[in-house]
Amino acid sequence: MQFPRIILAVLSSAAALLAGCATKPPPTRAQIQEEALTNVALPSTWKAGDASAGSIGDNWLASFDDAGLDSLVAEAMRRNPDLRVAAFRVQQAAAYVKLARAQLRPSVNILGTGGLNGGGGDVSSALQGVSLGVSWEPDLWGRLRYARNAAQAGHASARADFEFGRQSLAATVAKGWFTASQTRLQEQIARDMVKAGEEMMSVAEQRQRVGPGTEQDLALARANLGGFQDTMKQTRLAHEQALRALELLLGRYPATELQVRQELTALPGPVPAGFPLEMLERRPDLIAAERRVAAAFHRVGEAKAAYLPRIILNANAAVIQSDILQLKDDFRNPVGGVGAKLIAPVYQGGGLKAQVEIRTLEQQEAVAQYAQFALRALGDVENALAAARILAEREVLLQQVVADQQHVLELANTSYRIGRTDLRTVQQHQVSLYNARLALLGVQSEQLAQRVNLHLALGGSWEIPATNHAAMTSKQP
Repeated sequence: MQFPRIILAVLSSAAALLAGCATKPPPTRAQIQEEALTNVALPSTWKAGDASAGSIGDNWLASFDDAGLDSLVAEAMRRNPDLRVAAFRVQQAAAYVKLARAQLRPSVNILGTGGLNGGGGDVSSALQGVSLGVSWEPDLWGRLRYARNAAQAGHASARADFEFGRQSLAATVAKGWFTASQTRLQEQIARDMVKAGEEMMSVAEQRQRVGPGTEQDLALARANLGGFQDTMKQTRLAHEQALRALELLLGRYPATELQVRQELTALPGPVPAGFPLEMLERRPDLIAAERRVAAAFHRVGEAKAAYLPRIILNANAAVIQSDILQLKDDFRNPVGGVGAKLIAPVYQGGGLKAQVEIRTLEQQEAVAQYAQFALRALGDVENALAAARILAEREVLLQQVVADQQHVLELANTSYRIGRTDLRTVQQHQVSLYNARLALLGVQSEQLAQRVNLHLALGGSWEIPATNHAAMTSKQP
């Protein structure tokens, strides 16, 4: 029978053609960096701050040694709605890969037809039978494979974006946790201010009763106390807002019921910052940008291959009979055959050329976007290192300022109690002390936030080992 031999010959010819038309590989990471960062000279070491030697590490969350923070990050990974949206996007990208792969495979369909009592109004149903049809488009020029490769690169990009989203979420939760503790301590400082104001109010009343005090001092003490009470209400609102923001990150109802630490988390020791080039190879958002360049490259190949002819092969086998129509005398079941369809674009009004231009511009945009992300990432690291250095210096200065202001206030209180100075001087020193305490607290909290920013900027994962890091950096076809 000629039918199987014909199919075998067609498939063999198609396989030979496919073997000779391999798709081109996308640009490598080094090529992307060379094109994107042509005018940027990467230094061998970071310019801002004294970065510790050694390679960038993972599991930075454990360095804070805060069980409460660990628990919140784990909860956020399970319940954060934004992360769930990103996870669905990864699944969608995986489905697009399956769809693109399906285009490379034959399609098989079964068709049945039949009718009763004269066909039921449909002439074609006068025939009864079933047919099996196979249709396949050999990917002679790589058009379908380029489409598959683009989908795979898009999937890899979505996975890397998802990983960066996880790292960003962990960092945001950590900073939110530190902010909640900071506002809690600010509220405590405000309470101390109110308590001191109440004590000064009591002293002013006592001095007025015994003679040295004046109505002006009493009114001033009352106004000062009112200002402290207003500050306490503001800090209370700030603390509640910080709690609500953190609870929303966790996927909870914002009820301000989260319990936070009564003191700031201790700042861990220095961390290795590695080298600029190492950072570019680790950050998931830059890996995602690389894969978008690869996807755009494959789409250019797909658009160029659309210029070339397409061949669609068909084969079918059927069993047919009819109670109404007279079939040929020599008709025998089963019947079958093979065929081919040629589709060669001749004139599309410039559409194919425009499609190539669009895809080429998209690839250029992806390279430019990589440059944008890379420069931003480099800036993130330098800013975090510079901030860490300046904040450490400020902490030392402010600790001394707090100590000095405390001593000055004690002297002013003593002088006021014995009548050697007025109440205004004491109040000025009170405000100066509490401002210094708030400034010191702000610097200490900002040090924690900048440490988290540094870890995120360097591309270090909050867990160990880095989730899907090997998968993200694997080469895509």
